[in-house]
Amino acid sequence: MSDNDILYKVEDGIATITLNRPQAMNALTPTMEAEMHNLFDKADEDRAVRVIILTGAGAAFSAGYDQGAGESGRKKTDPTGLSIADYIETWQRGDAKNAEKWGHMWKLGKPIIAAVNGWAMGGGFWYQLAADITIASEQAVFSQPEVRHISNTTFLFTALCGWKAANRWALTGDHFDAEEAYRIGMVNEVVPHDELMDRSRALAARIALVPEPAVRINKAIAMQGMQASGVNAALALEGALGAMAHSSHNDYREKLFETQRTEGVRAYLQMRDGPFQPEPMGPRSEAGRAARKAEKD
Repeated sequence: MSDNDILYKVEDGIATITLNRPQAMNALTPTMEAEMHNLFDKADEDRAVRVIILTGAGAAFSAGYDQGAGESGRKKTDPTGLSIADYIETWQRGDAKNAEKWGHMWKLGKPIIAAVNGWAMGGGFWYQLAADITIASEQAVFSQPEVRHISNTTFLFTALCGWKAANRWALTGDHFDAEEAYRIGMVNEVVPHDELMDRSRALAARIALVPEPAVRINKAIAMQGMQASGVNAALALEGALGAMAHSSHNDYREKLFETQRTEGVRAYLQMRDGPFQPEPMGPRSEAGRAARKAEKD
């Protein structure tokens, strides 16, 4: 991770954490993810900070976990050279930690507003789900395309939006747009793209007007109450079943990985996602192409 992969700024009681790998659609590396959580703690410990905003630079909030970071990016997913037992152990240990990441966010005394500026996919999709509040640009696109290469969704989606909506999008990995995210209750508000940060900061400023103890304790009532009501148990189950999904390697996924090894990430993604084109919503959908054509005309 370079020193500029995550930017941190505090102004008027608002800490803004910006994922800053626009050339890689803000894909998360392990080091970058760890630093993001360190910055959550830094903001939480700073008495001058009242609210945290998490956003991305460029066209993406985050495209998820980096699948193209060379050898280090493939070691976790690619079973080559590993015994079945070692491969399962790798996923079991990793997937069990996801609930800890979300729990860390929920235990902070400061609320996190996810300002989703563009693509929110995979792990990026999960982080905006786990935020206390989500404001989406009208250009935001959401999806969990990883299910197409045998991966898991998250129970957070079901808990927030209901099982009918979660199943519609999690069982296909299809893209959906900001208006659909609002319709199913996944985001609080959809705003014009060029107003995203101003509107997010305006909401953060309103929260900061409330006395700090009230914000801290009322966040705890919501987030810790949610955990106590059963979400923690569901996330523990998700960790076990997620590891099962990730380690269910078959001939199809071996072909995907072989394509990635020999032809690169772009060819791998084309093989995985090509059969699903056009997407039902978003810039790659027929409606999205028509809208772009209309703008040019």
